[in-house]
Amino acid sequence: MREILHIQGGQCGNQIGAKFWEVVCAEHGIDSTGRYDGDTDLQLERINVYYNEASCGRFVPRAVLMDLEPGTMDSVRSGTYGQIFLRVEILAVTVLFVLMELQFRVKFSRNLWVIVCLTGTTI
Repeated sequence: MREILHIQGGQCGNQIGAKFWEVVCAEHGIDSTGRYDGDTDLQLERINVYYNEASCGRFVPRAVLMDLEPGTMDSVRSGTYGQIFLRVEILAVTVLFVLMELQFRVKFSRNLWVIVCLTGTTI
C-alpha cells in the first residue's frame, strides 16, 4: 500500500490544506479529534494512505505544515480539524537563510516555522 506525505506551505497552502483534511476526514469517517466514527469498513480499507494510527486509537494525518509566520499555524491548530495534527516539533529554520544571504547577498525572512505532524517521528 502506498503512503502519502502531504506538504502544505504558506497562508494560502495551509488554508487549502485545512479544507483538504476536512474533506479527507469526512470521506474516511474521522471526526475532528482524529477518532473513527464512520459506518462502513470501506472507509477504513485504505486509511493508511493518508493517516498513521496512534497508540491511543486516533488517526493522525501524515503531513508537514509550514509558514513564514506562526500565526497561520495557530489558525490551523485552532480550526475545526486542528486537533487531528500532532505537534511533534516546531523548527525555526535560520541557518539556510543565512547561507543564502551570504551567497546571493539578499535578505530573506528568518521566521520560517515548520510543524511536523508525524506520530513518533522527529525530522
